[in-house]
Amino acid sequence: MFKHEKQLFHPVAVEKANPQYAALLQEQLGGGNGELKAAMQYMSQSFRIKDPEIKDLFMDIAAEELSHLEMISQTINLLNGHDVDAYSVTAGEIQTHVLLGLNPGLINASGYSWTADYVTVTGDLCADLLSNIASEQRAKVVYEYLYRQIPDKKVRETIDFLLNREEAHNAMFREAFNRVQKTGSNRDFGTTKAAAMYFSMSEPSPSESFSDINFKAPAFK
Repeated sequence: MFKHEKQLFHPVAVEKANPQYAALLQEQLGGGNGELKAAMQYMSQSFRIKDPEIKDLFMDIAAEELSHLEMISQTINLLNGHDVDAYSVTAGEIQTHVLLGLNPGLINASGYSWTADYVTVTGDLCADLLSNIASEQRAKVVYEYLYRQIPDKKVRETIDFLLNREEAHNAMFREAFNRVQKTGSNRDFGTTKAAAMYFSMSEPSPSESFSDINFKAPAFK
């Protein structure tokens, strides 16, 4: 069951309208590393998780990602202003001005529609956790790129908050992975010498390389 609370997870504001930046920010609404993707991925993965604490973790973070989607949508709405004007967007998607009537849409910065193909679900907890850690890391990268390209202090405050929350989720998923890393797909592999071998294919090889590292295959029973 979900309940909508009208108060945003964190307040958002803009100093002035900026339709061009609104087009860029669409990436975190309907893009492959955006908030909708994260919410759908974590929720979808949760259905087969047996550990009740980790299951709750996935659902709690998924719910928070939906609140982030609401924050991004409201910020895009404010940035778009009150006039339909496709010419104010010199690059990126213009669907907002010619199709959506300035409504934030489930599209990325290029105007491509959100797709469930963005969502990764394997049914293996270790694999899904590693995927989620990578997802949070990629989302941080996109937010960092967005942060550099806007002088608006109010928008920067929103992005800074979201960056910190992505880092928090990253840490939570890492902690969960540490609890289960000797299960599932992590238990099925690494039992032979091949798992500990490194083949140096670069010539000339650097003086210190991965080939010097003493790889140890985990000993599973």
